[in-house]
Amino acid sequence: MENQNIEWKEIWRDDYISCICGFANAQGGVLEIGRNDKGKVIGLSNTKRLLEDLPNKIRGTTGVLADINLHNEKGKEFISIHVKPYPAPVTYRGRYYYRSS
Repeated sequence: MENQNIEWKEIWRDDYISCICGFANAQGGVLEIGRNDKGKVIGLSNTKRLLEDLPNKIRGTTGVLADINLHNEKGKEFISIHVKPYPAPVTYRGRYYYRSS
């Protein structure tokens, strides 16, 4: 179930970096790409490219070093992005985001 520390998205959009920023400014959390709103794995087709692009994209826009992992569940791939809380405020496109329940 989605909550303050977990978010599910079916596909990747660069705007989701705001979620990562919010996790970093709060208690940390996990963004999983390739799951629907109910948490069911629906899979991703571009995991190789995302695994290459996301670390630099996230670090370049927020300064956050996220732990990005590829998973396989019943033959469907999805990516988890683990974000630890940061000691200093993190911004994305000049705005502060904060994850709250």
